[in-house]
Amino acid sequence: MRGRKTEVKRNGSPFRRAVREISRPQFDILALLERQKEGKVLTQRAIAKAVGLSVGTVNKTLTQLFEAKLVDRIAITITPRGMDALEPFRVHRAVFLAAGFGERLIPITLNTPKPLVRVKGTRIIDTLLDAIVAADIKEIYIVRGYLGEQFDQLLYKYPGIRFFENPAYNEANNIASVMCVRYHLQNAYVLESDLLLCNPGLITKYQYRSNYLAVPVEVTDDWCFEVKNGVISKFKLGGRNCYHMFGISYWNREDGAKLAEHIKKVYEMPGGRERYWDQIALEYFIKDYNVEVRECGFDEIVEIDTFPELKRQDKTYCV
Repeated sequence: MRGRKTEVKRNGSPFRRAVREISRPQFDILALLERQKEGKVLTQRAIAKAVGLSVGTVNKTLTQLFEAKLVDRIAITITPRGMDALEPFRVHRAVFLAAGFGERLIPITLNTPKPLVRVKGTRIIDTLLDAIVAADIKEIYIVRGYLGEQFDQLLYKYPGIRFFENPAYNEANNIASVMCVRYHLQNAYVLESDLLLCNPGLITKYQYRSNYLAVPVEVTDDWCFEVKNGVISKFKLGGRNCYHMFGISYWNREDGAKLAEHIKKVYEMPGGRERYWDQIALEYFIKDYNVEVRECGFDEIVEIDTFPELKRQDKTYCV
């Protein structure tokens, strides 16, 4: 690990501290230890199982972390220095895309925006918002359009939400929504607001690289990724031996800054308003990004695109 100096304030006074560039295994272990409840000690075998590494790799990585004083050798807990090493990877904000009509969910969406539709008593968007709040992500932005005033009801439960209005929601694709918030995409999750999140643990406080959640599949007719060495190499509709895409992504500081410029370029090109926002980094400017796939399962996120799918999730709509 190479050290570089940065100036940080502690108790109101600036001081110099070494900020360490950590490897992926080091990050995975530090992030795991940060999530552990106080007093719970993990064995090296338990750590290996939790982060998907071999016991040998965990042993080697822990030795590095002990020597760097990022993990306490006796208690196997993260140290204040370890928390400092995680800080550059902290997620600062969440951007929700919630402007669309949801026409395939008619008749429910005639009077209610799709993200506010309730499934077993809970609004779809709440499953995402609750996970964001639990991960201690403070900045929450929602881009709204169709029946936008109805989203005000969220403020009773989530008073920190800031709304952005998408005036082009009825005449452009979701690229118009990210155009409204393109300067808020650094260290940020971007979430489609109509996904039912069944595993809130997918939303974590720290992320190592820009990524999309996706499920490995043998065949799909939906939007998917081809992947090479863990990095998305092609974005397409339908494929074999690929990854089924979910609309939850994370963008680090560097990629979020690039997106602000690239979103505007695509939006202003001929036909750009009809593009999906995901095409910006995964198609038009793919050479400028290295976006990873973060694997999940179909039991962890549910896409409810049609009224029959909604009825399968909540039998009260069958009446």
